[in-house]
Amino acid sequence: MKFYRNLYVGSTVTDVNRVKRKLKMNAGQISIFVIALCKSRDQLEIYHCALLQQRYYKKNPPYIIGIANGYEEALEIVKQIVEETYRQNGDCDLKKYLLDKK
Repeated sequence: MKFYRNLYVGSTVTDVNRVKRKLKMNAGQISIFVIALCKSRDQLEIYHCALLQQRYYKKNPPYIIGIANGYEEALEIVKQIVEETYRQNGDCDLKKYLLDKK
């Protein structure tokens, strides 16, 4: 599993390193959602962390951009990323913005 260098973290996530460690170990976390770069033409995807325990994601790990405590907080992080992208580039090409920022 790969994490973005400038990882976006929700305000209610208390221990980021613990959450990341649990994600890597496929340990269950009830309220954790991740924001990942989409592998297709879409921009970003929001997953519940339990989805990452499936065999597909073990073979094809997502590139995680953000971690949130709840779906609503994940939407707020995506909104923040979109606003930053639009302010910086004048468009909404999130993948380009995030990968250039890397």
